[in-house]
Amino acid sequence: MAAYPGDFRDRADIRYAPQPDGDPDPGEVVWAWVPYEEDHGKGKDRPVLLVGHHGPYLLGLMLTSRDRVPAGSTSAEYVDLGAGGWDRQGRASEVRLDRILQIRPDGIRREGAVLDKARFDQVAAGLRRRHGWS
Repeated sequence: MAAYPGDFRDRADIRYAPQPDGDPDPGEVVWAWVPYEEDHGKGKDRPVLLVGHHGPYLLGLMLTSRDRVPAGSTSAEYVDLGAGGWDRQGRASEVRLDRILQIRPDGIRREGAVLDKARFDQVAAGLRRRHGWS
């Protein structure tokens, strides 16, 4: 596995562009290896919402099933997504806004589901607020 290039810290062009072609695209929830913040040499497979591209990398936000914000709401750090096809157990998920991952397309383990545009737009708005992007 190639070394992790580090979290993305620049301004991102967030766009919704899922395609039914079997390739990972922004707007899709995929499963990928996510390095731990404190040690990029260690990590685990987890669901990630793809939100854009940067050079050869896909930009993604990790999902968690731990409840951090009330259902249907947003905080500076999380947006509630509810349940979706990415979780086989049907658990509700939240997306973390403060850490933007850079993922190689060949590092995607499997596709989980396409997030609907309304929920993607809610995430994009939260991401723009969190990072001060217009």
